[in-house]
Amino acid sequence: MKKRLSQALLLILIALTATSLGYWVSRKKNSVPTPPSSIGLTDSVIARLMNTPFATTEGQWQSLSAWRGKILVVNFWATWCPPCREEMPMFSALQTQYKNKNVQFVGISIDQIDKVRKYQATEKIAYPLLIGSPDAMNLSADLGNAAQALPFTAIIAPTGKLGFVKTGVLTKVELEDQLRRLAAQ
Repeated sequence: MKKRLSQALLLILIALTATSLGYWVSRKKNSVPTPPSSIGLTDSVIARLMNTPFATTEGQWQSLSAWRGKILVVNFWATWCPPCREEMPMFSALQTQYKNKNVQFVGISIDQIDKVRKYQATEKIAYPLLIGSPDAMNLSADLGNAAQALPFTAIIAPTGKLGFVKTGVLTKVELEDQLRRLAAQ
């Protein structure tokens, strides 16, 4: 019983620490996107992202390769992350606005499927929500999320190259600038 209580307290402490770190990173005044050229990515990291199967909230399997050739906005998030939930209505609005402009938003949750389903039932999200395994945070780190904080967004150009990454909350202006820049390429 004591061991179980200790484990539960440890998990709560880890969750609170992760939430605090995500919040802190998203609120940094000088939050600056990581330039893709400084990440040192190889095509194999992008290929791994595109080909990794993720569970859908309906219990199916989906890889990002279904949206190959589009501007792909991939957002790593969690239901327990306030900054993550803060930017999701904007992502939904932009998904609707850009749906006929070769843009696809996808959320990869670092959370349990039942929590994502419950969140999805209360919030109208206009883009697919996928469930990431614990390895999804390692994948985000390989994409440039050195702090492994949430939210983290990576934008993949239609060419399959990494176009932009940012740890923390994206603004609408910042995101639309990136979408226009990648659409012009």
